[in-house]
Amino acid sequence: MKIRKNLSLSVVCLMLIQLCALNSRAQQNEPAKPVFKDGEAQIVKAFEDPAYWIREDLWVETEFDSDGDGLSDRMHVDVTRPRQTESEGLKLPVVYNSSPYFAGTAGNNPEFFWDVHHELGEQPKHHVHPPEVQRRGERPVISKGHVDTWVPRGYIVVHSSSPGTGLSDGSPTVGGDNESLAPKAVIDWLCGRAKGYKTRRGNEEVEAYWSTGKVGMTGTSYNGTLPLAAATTGVEGLEAIIPVAPNTSYYHYYRSYGLVRSPGGYLGEDVDVLFDFIHSGDLDKRAYAREHVRDTEMKNGQDRVTGDYNDFWAGRDYLNDMEPMKAALLMSHGFNDWNVMPEHSYRIYEAAKAKGIPAQIYYHQNGHGGPPPISMMNRWFTRYLFGIENGVENDARAWIVREDDEREKPTPYKDYPNPDASPVKFYLTGGAPKKGGLVTEQPSKQAAEALVDNYSFSAEALAQAEITEHRLIFVSPELKEDLHISGEAKITIKAASSKPAVNLSVYLVSLPWNNSQWRKPKITDNLITRGWADLQNYKSLRESEPLKPGKFYEMTFELQPDDQVIKAGQQIGLLIFSSDRDFTLRPKPGTELTVDLNGTSIEIPVVGGTEAYNKAIR
Repeated sequence: MKIRKNLSLSVVCLMLIQLCALNSRAQQNEPAKPVFKDGEAQIVKAFEDPAYWIREDLWVETEFDSDGDGLSDRMHVDVTRPRQTESEGLKLPVVYNSSPYFAGTAGNNPEFFWDVHHELGEQPKHHVHPPEVQRRGERPVISKGHVDTWVPRGYIVVHSSSPGTGLSDGSPTVGGDNESLAPKAVIDWLCGRAKGYKTRRGNEEVEAYWSTGKVGMTGTSYNGTLPLAAATTGVEGLEAIIPVAPNTSYYHYYRSYGLVRSPGGYLGEDVDVLFDFIHSGDLDKRAYAREHVRDTEMKNGQDRVTGDYNDFWAGRDYLNDMEPMKAALLMSHGFNDWNVMPEHSYRIYEAAKAKGIPAQIYYHQNGHGGPPPISMMNRWFTRYLFGIENGVENDARAWIVREDDEREKPTPYKDYPNPDASPVKFYLTGGAPKKGGLVTEQPSKQAAEALVDNYSFSAEALAQAEITEHRLIFVSPELKEDLHISGEAKITIKAASSKPAVNLSVYLVSLPWNNSQWRKPKITDNLITRGWADLQNYKSLRESEPLKPGKFYEMTFELQPDDQVIKAGQQIGLLIFSSDRDFTLRPKPGTELTVDLNGTSIEIPVVGGTEAYNKAIR
C-alpha cells in the first residue's frame, strides 16, 4: 500500500513538471507585450534584461541651419529598445529625453561669470570665457538615463543632443527657436515624417519602424525645458510631457521685474555664460556660433545694464509660444528651488489649464530637481502613450508634499493654489531699526522709514538682527494655530532712493529664526518665499526710468509661489532690504532706500482667508 502511494505521488510530480515545461514553452512562443495593472505599465520579464536590448544611434535631419554651413542641421539621437521590436515586429511608444549636457560641460567656475561688484546702471566689465569643452561619450550611447525605468515597462527610450552640443550640428541658442525645432524633428522622425540617417553626413536612411508614433518627453532643469520647447511647436505625436523644474523663461531665470538677478548658487551667470557652459559641438563650427550667437545676438540682447524685458527675452519665453501646444502636462517643481524658481512651472501650468490641456502639478518642499513619484509618471504615460483608460485625467490636479512627509507621499488637492485660499492684506507699523508690525487693520498715518544698502549682510543675518539700519522688518502676532499659505504673495511698495537706481529685495520669513545647534533646520523652517524688483520699472518691464533721488515711486509685484504650513508659535515677518548678496548686483554700500509705510502693503494667500488668519492669532 505504501509503495502504491509513493508511485502515485511520483506520477503526479512528473505530470506537474511536464505541465510546467509545456507552459514555459507556450510562454516562450507567445509574443512579448506590455502588461498593465491598476492603470500602470508593469515590468515585463521579457523586456527586463539589458543584455537583450538593442542600442543604436543615428542622425535626424531638421528644418534649420544654425551653424552657417548651408546644410540642414542634423541631431544626434540614440535609441534603446527591447529586442522584440526587431524579432517580433513589436511596436512601442517612446519616452524621449533631450539635453545640451550629455556630451559634457565647461564647469561652473565663477571665474568665468560676470563680475557683480559695480553700480546699478553701469556697463559691467567684460568677463573671460572658459576653455573649450571637450566632448565626452562613446557611440552609440548618448545617455543611460531613463532606460532602466521605462524599457522594462514596455517603452522605447530615445535621447538626443541639443543643437551645437555633442555630435549634433548647429549652434546652442539657449532658448532660441532651433532648440524647439530640434526635438520636434526627432518626434517627426519617430512618427515617420522626417528623415534619419546612419551617419552624420551620409545618405543611408534609418526608419523608426518600431515606434507607435506616440511620444512622451521628460527631463530635469534644462532637460525639463526642452519637453516644453517641443510641445510649444504643436508637433503631432508628442502626447504627454513631464517637465521637472523647467526653465520656462530665460528672462525670469536671469532677471526679476527689471532687476539683474542671478539664479541661486550662480551669482554672475547670464545667458552667454550658459552658452559657454554647454557649447560642446564640433570644434570647427564653434567660431561661427560664438560670433553670431554669443557675441552678437546675446551681447546685443541680454542687457545687463537696465535689466529690461525686450524682444530678445520675449523670444526665450515659452509662455509666449503656447498657442499650438496640446501635449498633456504633468509639471513637477520644488517650492525651495532658488535656481529655477517655482514661478517657472506655475505660469505654464496656469496657461495650460486655461487652454483646456490636461494638466496636473506636483510640488515638493525641497530644492532643485525632484520628479514626481514613479507611479504618477507611470499613470501619466500609460494613459497618454498607451491609451489605457486609467482615469488619470480625473485625479486631483495638485499634489503637494507636506513639510514632514516623504516625497513619494504627496497630499492631493483640488488645484494649486489651494481653491480655499484668499488674499489677506497686511499693513505696516513702524519700528526701525528694530522690528515693526504686520497688521490687518490699516493704521493711522505714520512716518516713512529708511534703510542703508550694504550687501555685506546676508538676508539670513538681516532677518535675525535685533537692531540694524540695513533692513526694515515687520512682524505679525504669534500664531496660536498652524496657518496654511498657498499661492503667490503680492506686495505694493512705495519707496524712494537716494540714487537713480537701487536693488529691492523682499522676503517673507518665519520667526523666530531656527538656527539651533540641537536641531538642524529644515528647508521650510525659516524662509517662506521671496522676490526682487527694480523700482525703475514701476511703469513697465520694457522701459526703465531713472529714479529721481528722494521721489517716491509705487510698484506692485509678486513673490515666488509657495504652499507651506507655518507652525503655531511662529510669526510671519516681512523683510525689506536692498542688495541681496546671493542674488543681485553688489553696488558700493551706502544707497538709502526709504519706504512709505502708509503706501506699502502685502497680500498673502491664506487657506481660509482672513477668518483663518484671525483665528490663528487669537
